[in-house]
Amino acid sequence: MSKLLKPNPELANLIHAKCVGLSNWHGLIPELFPNAKYVHGIMTGSMEPYLKKLRHYAGELPLLNGDYGSTEGFIGVTVNPGLPPELATYAVPPHTSYFEFIPLTQLENNDAASSFLNPVGLTEVKLGEEYEIAITNPAGLYRCRIGDVVKVVGFHNSTPEIKFVGRSNLVLSINIDKTTETELQFAVEAAGKVLEKEKLEVVEFTSHVDLSKEPGHYVISWEINGEASEQVLGECCNCLDKSFVNNGYITSRKDNSIGPLELRVVRRGTFQKILEHSVGLGAAVGQYKTPRCIGPTNTAVLQILTENVVKTYLSTACF
Repeated sequence: MSKLLKPNPELANLIHAKCVGLSNWHGLIPELFPNAKYVHGIMTGSMEPYLKKLRHYAGELPLLNGDYGSTEGFIGVTVNPGLPPELATYAVPPHTSYFEFIPLTQLENNDAASSFLNPVGLTEVKLGEEYEIAITNPAGLYRCRIGDVVKVVGFHNSTPEIKFVGRSNLVLSINIDKTTETELQFAVEAAGKVLEKEKLEVVEFTSHVDLSKEPGHYVISWEINGEASEQVLGECCNCLDKSFVNNGYITSRKDNSIGPLELRVVRRGTFQKILEHSVGLGAAVGQYKTPRCIGPTNTAVLQILTENVVKTYLSTACF
């Protein structure tokens, strides 16, 4: 790169002066790129936890969510790009692939791998219902379940307008509880506000179920950007436990069929090791997403987390 790029002290001094003038890096993007009109990218699903930080860097620049696609095919067009990313909806283009929708009630009441599921077509979905998407595409994929759960929130002309809900396989469950990625994200955001007391934030997080002892319990692993006090982290742990509001979890905590939630703080760089592990197995860096729920068979990732734990806390919250 040194053959292509030459030192530019004037530009370096200008950038330094602009950065020094910022308050905690707020508005960094428009400061460095004054002609920028907006920030465009994928901001839903597993990317949603980074919105707060992106807004901080973007300042007054609007955030425009991208279209909805997957490795298996193009799924949805953003029809209202001016909406906040949290409210983004997508119109399904009927000509790109053949789409089928498996009602979420079928997945909850039956074996998710069952061959007796009855998907509905693009014109048969119902407003307000949630579905898992299956795609048959021109490349040869036949009725491929991509694992995304969406909710029908309206219709654009005659095609469904959908909102991404989460991944169907990202569910924490021990007893009668079924905690989704969205609920996990909500709990982490709530507890993150407690962490802000010490001007710290959650850099990355994930979760898994610990069944090594009875009763089993949820384990949330956090990587944070500094040292927090024991009292604040204890409060964060209690807040996480109380923020799971689905009836199955609350009932199970009350009758002690699910134990107190455990918060584990891991070393800085732990999630970078998980990324490197995934890339080493063949995952593309550009498509990597931090796993928010780690299954019991993913022993390598669980081992990375366990080896890098620096502090643990058990909830003392009352139910």
